[in-house]
Amino acid sequence: MSSQINPDVLARQDELAARFRPRDPFRHVVIENFFRDEYAHQILAQFPPFERGNARNEAGEFGNKSTVEKIRGLGAAYAALDDLVQSREFLDLIGRITGIDDLLYDPWYFGGGTHENRNGQDLDAHVDFNRHPANRWHRRLNLIVYLNHEWDDAYGGSLQLHSDPRSADDRIITITPKFNRAVIFETTETSWHGFPRIALPTDKQALTRKSVALYFYTKDRPVEETAGTHSTIYVDAPLPARIQAGHTLEEADVDELRALIERRDQHNQRLYRDLAAMTARFEQVQAALYAGRLGRLRHVASIALRRFRGG
Repeated sequence: MSSQINPDVLARQDELAARFRPRDPFRHVVIENFFRDEYAHQILAQFPPFERGNARNEAGEFGNKSTVEKIRGLGAAYAALDDLVQSREFLDLIGRITGIDDLLYDPWYFGGGTHENRNGQDLDAHVDFNRHPANRWHRRLNLIVYLNHEWDDAYGGSLQLHSDPRSADDRIITITPKFNRAVIFETTETSWHGFPRIALPTDKQALTRKSVALYFYTKDRPVEETAGTHSTIYVDAPLPARIQAGHTLEEADVDELRALIERRDQHNQRLYRDLAAMTARFEQVQAALYAGRLGRLRHVASIALRRFRGG
């Protein structure tokens, strides 16, 4: 671990733990120079090209975000990272910083891995899915390491932590995604986060927002933090403050409004698909009940098989 993690991080575990504990707006800590500098540059050098990753959004359409979950095949630096994050030594380090014991590594990197966001991409404020789809572990922590030598909050794309994006007095903490800066934050029912649309200057269009996202789990969690299983929950971005009575719409305003409407449509379509799937399963349960004992056994077996496959 000492060959990859910055020795300063190892030496400051108690300080980092103290910075993590305050709920401001929820528990998190920002760590500069998380990796050793040489290793961070190796991770960036072996970062996969955008075209290699999965660039389909939740509606199944190609977008401006590309992800690679299976990082081990990306090169020696990523194989070493995979070895690192599943080691008990590393998991205990993160546990000491966050106060969460018995952390588990996700061998599927479900939703994690390398993330690359191009100009025009954004991420609405959301709380993450709370159970692993394969084994139902409780999702507890996000660890994100940014890999951008050049970034400015004015470009958009900076991580935002929200107290409550549905409230008029939502309080936001902004974290610029600069090179080798890590952020660790808890995953709860109120850990709202996202980032505003990336809008790069004309001379910076080639830049992309790169990061490595690692998620950690436990088999159990405190009862007061436990909720019913759910997928990622989004809050649609509000209208820009400038859109009000008397404002004359310009082309940029219209483009932004179209993007907001399109995003709402995507979220509605996802909710419709989820509702349709739930309705179909309910009808299967009804059919199984009416089919007698054999039908019920078949239904239970189909649920077990679907969970095993991560469905």
